[in-house]
Amino acid sequence: MPHAIRFYKPGGPEVMVWEEIHVGSPGPGEARIRQTAVGLNFIDVYHRTGLYPLPLPSGLGGEGAGVVEEIGTGVTDLKPGDRVAYGSAPVGAYAETRLIPADRLLKLPKGIDDHTAAAMMLKGLTVQYLIRQTYRVKQGDTILLHAAAGGVGSILSQWAKHLGATVIGTVGSDEKAELARANGCDHVIVYTREDFVKRVEDITGGRKVPVVYDSVGKDTFMKSLDCCAPLGLVALFGQSSGSVEPLNLGVLASKGSLYVTRPTLNTYGAKRENLATMAQELCDVVESGAVKITVNQTYPLKDAARAHADLAARKTTGSTVFTV
Repeated sequence: MPHAIRFYKPGGPEVMVWEEIHVGSPGPGEARIRQTAVGLNFIDVYHRTGLYPLPLPSGLGGEGAGVVEEIGTGVTDLKPGDRVAYGSAPVGAYAETRLIPADRLLKLPKGIDDHTAAAMMLKGLTVQYLIRQTYRVKQGDTILLHAAAGGVGSILSQWAKHLGATVIGTVGSDEKAELARANGCDHVIVYTREDFVKRVEDITGGRKVPVVYDSVGKDTFMKSLDCCAPLGLVALFGQSSGSVEPLNLGVLASKGSLYVTRPTLNTYGAKRENLATMAQELCDVVESGAVKITVNQTYPLKDAARAHADLAARKTTGSTVFTV
């Protein structure tokens, strides 16, 4: 019998259990895949703690790679033996085998291995919509990115640099500052000892930036607004430090007619054709070498609790993958 990580109540890493599961045959429009690698993402922590509630009991995880074992009726673009990956799918990736809607699966090119795919799909597709759709980064832009040494940050820095942007990244330590520089950040701010608003003003000569990519939330959001040029945008795509307090919209007027959005991959990738286009663009920049996916940590899937504890303690950098 295959195994999976499940949890029966919200809480800390200790609520996750490794148990046997029954995986039947795929229904109409579904595929059964044998997973080879699974990605770890901060949204998994939000689900586990109940910040983003799930019906319980539940699995965890939304990113993985593997091989198609069986397809259900109506599935025409996949066959058993195909290598596939996904990053926009129902929760349940922390499993050795799973059923999944076939329209969420993306065929992998030969040039991308399974660990790379599991490390890049959710984060890379997130970067795609952030810098190609939410705000289309172009040559000559100067952008601000929080958590620049994290999984999304490391991909976004490289991709934005490839597009000709100047990237300002914030990080929490000198060690992470080195990683951010290696990933293409032109300017790195260690926010634990530097005022990032003042540093952004100094770097830009007072002009500030047209877009801030903020996955930290509560601790950074109001200062992110202060880094925006008039008519600038804050793309709040996470909240690792906690939820942002309710905002008086008059603040946006007083700070320069600013825009704020709270985008999600599920919205941008809701239609199959959009998801496929996004994935193709991601695979192209990875295969070209413009964006390098670095897996800095691996854990056996059964040790997911230890990985979650390390992620929450900010001991991880870049991407983390579970081996199956």
